[in-house]
Amino acid sequence: MAAPGQRLVLAFDYGTRRIGVAVGNELLKSARELEPLTARDGIPDWQRVEALLKEWQPDLLVVGLPLNMDDSESEMSRRARKFGNRLHGRFGKQVEMVDERGSTKEAKSIARDAGHRGNYREESVDGIAAVLILEGWFAHREGLPGGRLSL
Repeated sequence: MAAPGQRLVLAFDYGTRRIGVAVGNELLKSARELEPLTARDGIPDWQRVEALLKEWQPDLLVVGLPLNMDDSESEMSRRARKFGNRLHGRFGKQVEMVDERGSTKEAKSIARDAGHRGNYREESVDGIAAVLILEGWFAHREGLPGGRLSL
């Protein structure tokens, strides 16, 4: 495992139909989206997840936690935590949960600015949301404004 500050990180934007994925390098503090994982009622194809982990060999996994605006847990945040726990249990990788409030709204805005036509089922923004989650995690680690809190 690489030392903190030099790790390769995979981030996930958990959803019930799709799970956005991004990969980033902690040293460069940059992230890029990968192909989203399809999910059935929030359950991904675990063989695809395993293939992704084998391909990228991440040192750490980050999972977005969709809290309510009042900091309370939602059904989706409980499911995202469960997904994070399963990632850790199945693959033995360190998992950090990160406040992701507003990431999907911000991802849709970025996509619209880039010419997205608004059909998010057909053209998902899950990968963009995963990039935002990971970039927020990087910012928080550096103590920068806008960095989301790790929970």
